Amino acid sequence: MKDTLMSDPVFLEMREIAQRLDEANLAYHRDDTPIISDAEYDALKARLLDLEALHPELKDTDSPTGKVGAPVAAGFGKITHKIPMLSLGNAFVEGDVARFVAQVRAVSRDAMITAEPKIDGLSLALRYENGALVSAATRGDGAVGEDVTANARTIGDIPQQLTGAPSVLEVRGEVFMSHVDFEALNARAAKNGTKTFANPRNAAAGSMRQLDARITAERKLSFFAYAWGDMSEHLGATQSESIARLGELGFRVNPLMRLTLSSGEVGKSLVTQLVDYHQEVAHARAELGYDIDGIVYKVDDIATQIALGFRSTTPRWAVAHKFAAERAWTRLEAIEIQVGRTGVLSPVARLTPVTVGGVVVSNATLHNHDYIAGRDSAGNPIRGGNDLRVGDRVEIYRAGDVIPKVGGVDLSARPKTAFPFAFPSSCPECASPIVRDGSSQRCTGGLACPAQGKERLKHLVSRDAFDIDGFGDTMVDTFWSDDALPLRQPVDIFTLPARDEELARNEAPGSNRSLATRAGWGPSSANKLVLGIEAARSVPLDRMIFGLGIRHIGSTTASLVARTFIDWDSFLAAAIAVAEGSAPQAARFRAIDGIGDAVIGALRETFMPGPERNAIEALADELDIQSISAPSTADSSVAGLTVVFTGTLIQMTRSEAKKQAEDLGAKVAGSVSKNTDILIAGPGAGSKADKAAALGVKVIDEAAWLEMIA
Repeated sequence: MKDTLMSDPVFLEMREIAQRLDEANLAYHRDDTPIISDAEYDALKARLLDLEALHPELKDTDSPTGKVGAPVAAGFGKITHKIPMLSLGNAFVEGDVARFVAQVRAVSRDAMITAEPKIDGLSLALRYENGALVSAATRGDGAVGEDVTANARTIGDIPQQLTGAPSVLEVRGEVFMSHVDFEALNARAAKNGTKTFANPRNAAAGSMRQLDARITAERKLSFFAYAWGDMSEHLGATQSESIARLGELGFRVNPLMRLTLSSGEVGKSLVTQLVDYHQEVAHARAELGYDIDGIVYKVDDIATQIALGFRSTTPRWAVAHKFAAERAWTRLEAIEIQVGRTGVLSPVARLTPVTVGGVVVSNATLHNHDYIAGRDSAGNPIRGGNDLRVGDRVEIYRAGDVIPKVGGVDLSARPKTAFPFAFPSSCPECASPIVRDGSSQRCTGGLACPAQGKERLKHLVSRDAFDIDGFGDTMVDTFWSDDALPLRQPVDIFTLPARDEELARNEAPGSNRSLATRAGWGPSSANKLVLGIEAARSVPLDRMIFGLGIRHIGSTTASLVARTFIDWDSFLAAAIAVAEGSAPQAARFRAIDGIGDAVIGALRETFMPGPERNAIEALADELDIQSISAPSTADSSVAGLTVVFTGTLIQMTRSEAKKQAEDLGAKVAGSVSKNTDILIAGPGAGSKADKAAALGVKVIDEAAWLEMIA
């Protein structure tokens, strides 16, 4: 029987999903370190539920679809819930809400429903006896929770003593952290060099699970009460009355809770009322000051709740209408222009912080002038042709882990003081003229522009360029405006050791300006930096060309150019000739795969007489630029082929594999296209493998590749 199951693809899929869900439950509920997004978790659980419904004979008795939360973490005492703390069923679209309403109406035709924000925090049960708080427990696995009583006592929203309450009252709600307190906590952590949190939910849950309550007390937490468990007498006949009673007892309850009216009173169906409320709160989400991930609908009448009853892990009388996990509405507070390495002006949206897909988002890319104006690069309307203005309410989305983007704008919420955005006509960093470059605007200042200068230095020291040990972006920022050892030109990096040595020789006692005498440095770290710079003086031609940061010349094109010209002097002479208008040399560059008018134009701009060419020649004088050997293709089986590597390589690094392929005359590309001959796919290959299969590109593994080039 076991052998049969192990060959059943449905059983294997169910087992794999169950394992992923169990791991995700532990990471989220016990360890406060989510490993997948809420959307991915919901999709996996929905898939497993579907498979279990279709194949009940394959359902595991320990399936995660029948569990709530996760077991209690080590280090905490245990508290058994007298009434289990269940989770909620989910609704994602209007049809799901309609099914929930139909289920309720089958029991009660005139049932009213409450709607309230679903707080994204940590569920907590507070037990009061004779008005005194005696215990506080997390949800745990729904039956047994962690004893966090000492931590709960540090939260200002949680009363220590109740007056006029039932003799036994268990109040349930959510511990959360406001956006303001979250930002303050992360700012303190960053200043102290300790762990920062990805979002307020993780911060709140991590704070409640401190074994030392003094740490919890240092982190400002909040609490909303929204339910109850074990109690000696009812708080009211309805959900809304009971919540109001909790407010009277001193608990903080959500003021946004709303009770639906009968359809005749508002002219809207019950489903429409609920969906409208869902959209209304979604739009105001970023301005609440705390995170929510949906709306909870509950039958108001307690007797009807009892009649509807429970499933194994969820009540039938309540449902959580989730927000789209990768989308949220917030306010566009400002549009700032950033100048990149090649001079391209990139507008960035500064947003009222909002959590999107489990990450707090405060910035989003706005691409270019056309995008802000409501057009794509071809002039076609986007967002219905509506422009973006400071003060607008905008929809933010994240596709995977990419930079957040603006998906839409709510014109009904546009302030009267919002005016069309005026793109600058001169560079905000250096005041040089701005020119149109395709769909972008670009500063013409070159290295004279401080923003371009700094970004080019960061590019020069990057991994695929000079890869200077210990010299990254932070180091560039540190020395960019240093009064004693400033870096403003590429050559300044390689004159730094000599300048530091001279500074140390002439340094007055106690001035602490040389590297070895600075706070946080010392002789060892100073020597390490100098050794890294000296080692980088010897640089292969392809890395030198890439490191110059010439527009449109990436690492692959730089490698092809280097293999064409072989040595620095030949490349420099040809590039200068192109800048002077030499048609034969321009044709020589154009003969290289991937080079066209855009690259020729960039070469002319870079190597024409002026500051940029002077900076390049000064840098070259400090270096030993190694020539590139022509690829040996006589016995190569891959010469002339275009190959792409993806996934994890075992026998070598990606850089080693690329160099080896190029030495054999192959062209290594970064993406799969119809021109790709072979895709070498290691473990973890994703979309590239899918695209190769769709295009009919040959796909082999690393072992087959090594055998091919042996």
